[in-house]
Amino acid sequence: MKRNKYGVSPKSERTYKGTVYASKLEMQYRQHLDLKIKANLVKSYTEQVPFRIVINERKICVYKLDFEVHYTDGRVEYIDVKGVLTAIYRLKKKLVEAMFGVTIKEVTRKDF
Repeated sequence: MKRNKYGVSPKSERTYKGTVYASKLEMQYRQHLDLKIKANLVKSYTEQVPFRIVINERKICVYKLDFEVHYTDGRVEYIDVKGVLTAIYRLKKKLVEAMFGVTIKEVTRKDF
């Protein structure tokens, strides 16, 4: 089976609870969050949170954040699971952080 240029696994290897994830790493982070919910460290999370980038009333793009995580202590984190940091990703991240006043945390394999 042919992989794309970023080495994304086949759908069967990145499917969890009926959801196909963009990467195995993203799927594994979702499993990690489920364990944190069971341990009562995370209250809830939302997947694929859209941020509309609009400048001068012109839609530029929609950035989809992987996870918005709400912790039991009241903290909220904006998480993007990344194996490859592309130039387009870096630009969109900067735009979202500047426009919406959030900080996006990049999670890689070594982080969990």
